[in-house]
Amino acid sequence: MSGVMIILLFLVLIMAGLPIAFSMGIPAALYLLVEGIPVSVMVQRMVASLNSFPLLAVPLFIMAAGLMNSSGITNRLFEFAKLLVGRLKGGLAQVNIVASLIFAGISGAALADVGGLGNIEIDAMTKQKYPKDAAAAVTAASAVVGPIFPPSIPLIIYGAAAETSSMRLLIAGVIPALIVVVLLMLQVGYFAAKRNYPRGVEEKYTRSQIIEVLKRGLPAMMMPVILMTGMLSGYFSPTEVGAITVTYAIILSFMYKELSVKGFLKVCRDTLRSTASVLIIVASAAIFAWTLTVEQLPQQVSVIMLTISENPFVLLILANIVLLTAGMFIETTAAILVLTPILLPPLIMAGVNPVHFGVVMVFNLMIGMITPPVGMSVYMLSSLVKLPVGNIFKAVTPYFITLLLSLLIITYVPQVTLWLPNMMMN
Repeated sequence: MSGVMIILLFLVLIMAGLPIAFSMGIPAALYLLVEGIPVSVMVQRMVASLNSFPLLAVPLFIMAAGLMNSSGITNRLFEFAKLLVGRLKGGLAQVNIVASLIFAGISGAALADVGGLGNIEIDAMTKQKYPKDAAAAVTAASAVVGPIFPPSIPLIIYGAAAETSSMRLLIAGVIPALIVVVLLMLQVGYFAAKRNYPRGVEEKYTRSQIIEVLKRGLPAMMMPVILMTGMLSGYFSPTEVGAITVTYAIILSFMYKELSVKGFLKVCRDTLRSTASVLIIVASAAIFAWTLTVEQLPQQVSVIMLTISENPFVLLILANIVLLTAGMFIETTAAILVLTPILLPPLIMAGVNPVHFGVVMVFNLMIGMITPPVGMSVYMLSSLVKLPVGNIFKAVTPYFITLLLSLLIITYVPQVTLWLPNMMMN
C-alpha cells in the first residue's frame, strides 16, 4: 500500500463527508493491517504525539477565549476599540478590525474571534444601517488575523509538527498580523468613503466618558499586554503564558461579577469538548503522517519539487498554491499536521527558514477559512446573521485582494517575519 494510495483514500473519505480524524485514522489503520505492522504501533504513535508540553497551551487558550465570551470581557474590549478608532469614517468597520487584533492577543483562533466578537460587532454595525452581508464580510476578513498574532493555536501545532521553537513562531507572527490589519483598515477606509459609511461615534467622547471606558476596559486590555510582555521578554513559554492568561481571566470574570459558578463550569465543559476535538485530530494526523513517512512520500515530494526548481521563491509559489487549495477543503489542524512533513523538507533544502514558512502556512490556511466551498468562518457567520452562505462569500470577495497582497509580502519579504524573533531571541 503506497503513500499515494493512502492520500487517495484520505481524499475519498473527506469527500464522503467523514470527520477529518476518521478520514486520517482509517487509511493509517488499513496500512498497518496490510503491511502486517502491530496495531500497538498505532496506539503508541498516537499517544506519543499528545505527550507534548507546547500542546498544553491549546486547552488553556481555548479556555481563556471561553471565559472572555462568558464574562463581559469581550464587550469591554469592543468598547475600548471603539474609543480608539470609532471616530473614523466607517468607524465600526474599523473597530471590527482593531477589536479582532486585540481579541487575537488572547484567543489565538479565528473561529473563537468570529464566535466571541461576531455577534457584538455585527449587531452594532447593523444598527448603524450597514448591510448585514457587509458587516459579516468585515468580521470574516478581520478574523484571519487571529491565528497569526500571538498567541496562535495553529502556530503552536505547527511548531510541534515541525520541531521548531513555538516561541519564535509566536513572536514571528506579530509584524505580519499588524501589516494585515493596516491593509484591511486602508481598504475599509476606501469602502467607507465610496459607500458613505457613518462614523462609529458621531460625537467626540467627553473626558468623563473616556475615563469610564478606560476604567471598564483597561483591566481587560491588560490580558493581551501581560501575554505579549511575558512572551517578548522571554520570561514565559507559550504554555506558561496560557496558564497566566486563564488565571487572569478567571480573576476578571469574578471581579466583573458577570460570570456565575454555573457559567464557569459550562466554560470548563466547552473547553474539554473543544480540546478533545483538536487533540483527536492531532493524534490521528500523527499516525497518518507516520505512514506517509514510512512510505517515503515526503522524500518523493522533495525530489519532485527540487526537480521543478531549487529556487526558494518558485518553491514558495508551489507551496502557497497547495496550501490555499488545502485550506479550502481541510480543517486547519489536520492540514498543518499532514502537509508540514511533506512541504517543509524541500523548502528547508532550498534555504527557506522553517519559522518563516510556519507563518506563511498558517496565513494561507486562514485565508482558506473564508474561501468556498468549505469556509468555516463564513458558515459560522451565516448562522449568526441568518443570511445564505453565498451572500457572505460574495461580500467577502473584495477582501481577498488585500489578504493575497498581505500573503505576497509575508511570503517574499522574509524579514517581515524573521526580524522580530531574531532581535528578541538573539
